[in-house]
Amino acid sequence: MSSHEVPRTLMVDGFRARRSFGFGGLSKTATLIGAGVLTADGLLATQQPLSLLVTLPATGAAFALAAATRHGMSAMSYYWAKVAWKRAARFDATSYRRLFLPHPYALDLPGVGASSTLIKATDPTTGRPVGIVHDRATGYMTLTTLLAPGGSLMAPTGAVQSSLRSWSSVLDAMSTDEQVKGASVTIQITPGAGEALGDDVRARQDPNAPQLAKRLIKELVRTTPHATASVAPWMSVTVDPNATATPPADLAEQVAESLRVVDGLDLSGTGTDILRRATDVDLRRIVRSAYDPDVFNARDADFADLSWAECGPQAADDGWEEYSHDGGISVSWVLREMPRRPIPYSVLLPLLAPGRHQRRITILYRVLDPMEGEAVLEREISHAHQRAQATAEVKGRAKYSQRADAQRAEKAAAQVAGGEQVVDWTLMVTATARSTAELPAARQELARAVKATRGIRMRPAYGAGAAVFAAQLPIGYNPLVKD
Repeated sequence: MSSHEVPRTLMVDGFRARRSFGFGGLSKTATLIGAGVLTADGLLATQQPLSLLVTLPATGAAFALAAATRHGMSAMSYYWAKVAWKRAARFDATSYRRLFLPHPYALDLPGVGASSTLIKATDPTTGRPVGIVHDRATGYMTLTTLLAPGGSLMAPTGAVQSSLRSWSSVLDAMSTDEQVKGASVTIQITPGAGEALGDDVRARQDPNAPQLAKRLIKELVRTTPHATASVAPWMSVTVDPNATATPPADLAEQVAESLRVVDGLDLSGTGTDILRRATDVDLRRIVRSAYDPDVFNARDADFADLSWAECGPQAADDGWEEYSHDGGISVSWVLREMPRRPIPYSVLLPLLAPGRHQRRITILYRVLDPMEGEAVLEREISHAHQRAQATAEVKGRAKYSQRADAQRAEKAAAQVAGGEQVVDWTLMVTATARSTAELPAARQELARAVKATRGIRMRPAYGAGAAVFAAQLPIGYNPLVKD
């Protein structure tokens, strides 16, 4: 069995993108808008018939852009986003420079993290300090759990199956708890951590060892910094402490309620070792070292006195395909489409392999409650059959891909009827280069890693590099969570 082959029992599937039904490949929203525009064209033509010479070509061009695709999205959405980004760049809305504002905590972090603030609390069950990010706009609180890096590639098949079932149980618990709004799991890989290992090896060398052993150790120490990396995984859970029959009276009670909810999520058996709840110092380190990778290995004392605003960038520029910040330039990619075939559970391994540049891989979750999940799948089944029927009426038969898509929707509905859960999720990957000169290499390394997954399709986060960068940090922002 090769490194890319796994038993059939460890293959996973069931990935499907939501698709609305519309005319001629358009979405439902685009179809309704188009019908309204055509109606307006007709009403205008009753007064000025010659206006059709202008309105009909313009409407046709808009329909063509809406029906065409570019990078997995409609061409109209792509070009509209680019025009909006260029307009924002013209007014310097894509640039950030940290200022001292007259009102404290008015704008701690830039962009989507502007409403967040860091709270230092104490876990009553353990007595240990814990850091909580509070979103002052929504009232949501985000707690982060530090995990121990590990893997299951060499684990028995039964152990891996048990871990997958346990993780499914965690998602099931999220779906039935109205206070859990979303979650994310991030793995940050920073190359060059082998230098510390090399120092340790040199200090423990035996001066009386054979010359051959000394040469081997010397060669190992020389190559280790280029072959190892520091792996830092964590899981963030966003909670609404007020979504209960008796809402907390003050901030302290909200913190206690959030801790109680997160403690109810049992990660034991998922194949993950829990280190501890992230403290305020841990959160400062994660956020600050993301914007400035040079401070990643600094001491805890260097972060203890930082304010939440100082953890963000001193300066940042959000480009169309890259995001420039204090200590480097980052490129971010987002999920476009998952394979329509079963894939191995280790499909993300190429993205997790160490490279020359710091990389963060994040999976964001929003588990739908059973009623909402069932309603979503029923709509998807109806839309899939309507698309197949419309094609059959025009061309005489439905496309095979349309029939297969309807079968996948029905299979998902059958799984939900049997107790499975519907999960909205997405994948984000960010690579950070230390300088502009290294940016092409970082982009190429990221593209190769995505291609090595053999089926996962991703695209650059056009005009949204800052938002994707922030979504991978434990600052309380999850784009899947609805207010």
